[in-house]
This record gives sequence, structure tokens and C-alpha cells, in this order.
Amino acid sequence: MDFNMKKLASDAGIFFTRAVQFTEEKFGQAEKTELDAHFENLLARADSTKNWTEKILRQTEVLLQPNPSARVEEFLYEKLDRKVPSRVTNGELLAQYMSEAANELGPETPYGKTLIKVGETEKRLGAAERDFIHSASINFLTPLRNFLEGDWRTISKERRILQNRRLDLDASKARLKKAKAAEAKAALWSDEVDKAEQELRVAQTEFDRQAEVTRLLLEGISSTHVNHLRCLQEFVESQATYYAQCYRHMLDLQKQLGSTQGVIFPGTFVGNTEPASSPLSSASLATAAATIPVVPTVVGMSSTGEAAISLDDVAPPASGTRKARVLYDYEAGDSSELALLADELITVYSLPGMDPDWLIGERGNRKGKVPVTYLELLS
Repeated sequence: MDFNMKKLASDAGIFFTRAVQFTEEKFGQAEKTELDAHFENLLARADSTKNWTEKILRQTEVLLQPNPSARVEEFLYEKLDRKVPSRVTNGELLAQYMSEAANELGPETPYGKTLIKVGETEKRLGAAERDFIHSASINFLTPLRNFLEGDWRTISKERRILQNRRLDLDASKARLKKAKAAEAKAALWSDEVDKAEQELRVAQTEFDRQAEVTRLLLEGISSTHVNHLRCLQEFVESQATYYAQCYRHMLDLQKQLGSTQGVIFPGTFVGNTEPASSPLSSASLATAAATIPVVPTVVGMSSTGEAAISLDDVAPPASGTRKARVLYDYEAGDSSELALLADELITVYSLPGMDPDWLIGERGNRKGKVPVTYLELLS
């Protein structure tokens, strides 16, 4: 009991001495040991790393999970060391609604068939999003959290110890200075000077040792940057894979809808002056379409547009044609369309009254309608 009381009294005395030293430094009434410039730079870089890691971590969490309530729920599960329950993604939920709507409105109707196709694609997009979130959480978020909850806490602890050792050192310097001033007045204070010098030597040794420990930890921030760089590269790869999957799924859906468009909605889009959305810029498509040579009206063409066109009677216009490079493979939906292979070159031109999203394409002695969105028109 006596030992514990003495220890508490000693700790209280040390705390009081540090508090006095700190307060006097703030008011400019005491000298302060300054760290060297290199050490200060290490401290500044560590603080900057910690602050930006926190910001990047928080914003990445928002990117992966925009719902704040869901983020709080996931945080609580992690703190309780429990598995986060599987959550349906927005794409998967939309797919479910589209499927249910198709079943209720009629899966054999044009609208119902399209709902089913789009719903299947949304389900694939949702699955791709789930994989991306899982990969990003493991390869990017987890290492950032480990740094903040592990390495940074250790650095912060050692920095606090270093601050206390510096306060002890400066307090010892102040006591020695006072003892020497008193010694000049009375020789009886010589013992106090010896004691103060001994305390200063001990404080200096402890400060130097702690400064070295802290320096090594701060220099380890360079390794942290290397690790975070690797994690960032993995995050970019995961994100690129996710967007590539989304692009492929939407491209497949676009092909399906494009190939069945004339069957499901015969003549609906003929003469439409607004170009449909496509992987290409609508502005660039409008500009390109304005420069496509137009064939004079074909005799016998019905008012419904290209549905009545006899491709055997179509000839290139006198004003010339344009070359186009095929961007993606395209499977012809019927005998009036021309199948395409990616990267091949074909000749294209337009007909009056045609859907602006389509052109007449020729390859050798074969010709047929081709979708503009699958082409890069060459000058």
C-alpha cells in the first residue's frame, strides 16, 4: 500500500512538473528544446499522410456505399467483429422489379420481353458491382484502416512519450539553471547542483533514446507510401475490370435490343429526327450523319421507310460514299441487315427516310443495313 501511494505521489509530481513546463513554454517564460529540421519534416509528412489517408478512406467508403445508414451498420458489425450481412445491390433490386413487372404485364409482349432482357443485364451489373465492392474493400480499404488503427496509433503513442521526455528534459535544464544561480549566492547549494546535473543527464539519455525510436517509426512512413501505392494500383485494376464488365454487359444488351428493334416496333423509329443514345457521342453522330451521301429515293419505296426497300435495287449515290471502320462485332437480325466484324472496313451511305441510327453498308457484293453506333466514320 505504501509503495503504491508513493508511486501515485511520484506520478502526480511528474505530471505537475510537465504541466508547469508546458504552460511556461506557452507564455514564453521557459526555454524549449527544438527538434532538428529533418525530424520536423518527418513529423509533418507523417501528419499529412494520416490526414489524407483518412479523407481518401472516408470518400472511398462513400463511393462504394453511398447510403450513410448502410455505412453505419457495416461499421457497427465490424466493431462487434461480426460478419456483415449480404446486401442486395441497386442493380439487382432493379432487375428484380423489372422481372416482376414483366411477369405481371405479360412476358410475351414487346414491353415484357424488353423488361426481361434489361432486367437480366441489370442483374449482371449488380453482380459485377458486388465483386468490385468486395475487391476494393479487401485490397484498398482494409490496408488504409490497418494503417490508421495500427501503425498510426503506435506512432502517436511514441510521439506522446517523446513529448513527455522533452518536457522532463527542459524541466531538468530549468532546475539546473536555478540551482547554479543559487550556488553563486551560497555554497550550501552545491549538492542541489550535483543532483540537478544528474537528473539532466538521465533526462537527456531518455529523450535521445525516445527520439531515435520515434524517428525510426516516422521514417517507416516511406514504406507505408509504397504499400498504399500497391493497394491503389490494385484498386484501379478492380475499378477498370468493373467498368469493362459493365461496358460489355451494356453492349450485349444494346445488340439484343438493336437486333429486335425492327421486329418488336416495326416502323416506329423510321423518320425519327432524334438519334438514339449510343456508345458514341450523339453530337458526333449528328455531325457524321450530315456528311453521309444520300441515295435518291427508290421507286416503289413505301411510306413506312426502309421496310419496303429492295436492297438489290439500291446503288451507291452519284455523290459518292464513305468508308467506315467497324468498332464491334454485330450479328445481323434479319436478311435486310449486314453482319459486321470488328476492325473491318466497309462502304456506307444513307437513304432518304431511313432511321438516322442506320446506314446502308456494302462489303464486296454484299449489302445491308448497319447500325451507326457500331461504326467509326472515316474522312
